[in-house]
Amino acid sequence: MPIQLEPTPTFADRLAAADRTLYGMWSCGGSALMAEICAGSGLDILLIDGEHSPVGLESILAQLQAAAAYPVTPVVRAPSGDVVILKQLLDLGAQNVLVPMVDSVEQAEAMVRAVRYPPLGVRGVGSALARSSRWSRIPDYLARAHELVSLTVQIETGEALAVAGEIAAVDGVDALLVGPADLAASLGLLGQQNHPDVVAAVESVIRAGRAAGTPVGVNAFDPATADRYAEAGAAYVLVGSDVTLLARASEALAERFLGADGPEAASY
Repeated sequence: MPIQLEPTPTFADRLAAADRTLYGMWSCGGSALMAEICAGSGLDILLIDGEHSPVGLESILAQLQAAAAYPVTPVVRAPSGDVVILKQLLDLGAQNVLVPMVDSVEQAEAMVRAVRYPPLGVRGVGSALARSSRWSRIPDYLARAHELVSLTVQIETGEALAVAGEIAAVDGVDALLVGPADLAASLGLLGQQNHPDVVAAVESVIRAGRAAGTPVGVNAFDPATADRYAEAGAAYVLVGSDVTLLARASEALAERFLGADGPEAASY
């Protein structure tokens, strides 16, 4: 008899059970080894980035496998809301998917359909061939799949900001994530994530999500800003990434040991 398996709780389950703000970080380097190091950090969430990182399906799979041994909840960001890409991410075993740049209720509803099998959605059926069902070792996977997958959508533009509460209320959207960098750019404040207007916009999404009963998270690599959003009611905050941690720590080493006598900065 084959082993019968039960999948781990989804991101939606983890958020529903939490009695505090959850904290996480991004895995952007494409390295399974780095993902494993970050997975063992003690943070709650590991967000594997497929949008702004040099990763493909094999790299995402390797990172999920590396993180599986640790008590961290992995979430995979798709490069876009493409139905085929979402199908591939789900089939390789991503239980929790994040879709960037969702600007309308109609887009959010389309993303819900993309992560569900018919008749609830349009996800292609190939579970017997896929890690998602552990090759048919998860009992009744097809019938239960909509309960075993969570969907988070990103609020990143002025258009999305205007209808954030309506997006949060879409059945099947389990959480929102505010992207302050793109939101700032959309509001004409490129590079000014801590501008008062951007902060106010983020906090308005948090309130809208709470009113709809949908958890809202936010990127905030600055600790003071992260604290502010947590106090404002953010259900989760992403407070760093593997690549930025390495960049800043290596710069600190150079500053400590080389200081002003170090080599001049290269120009690329």
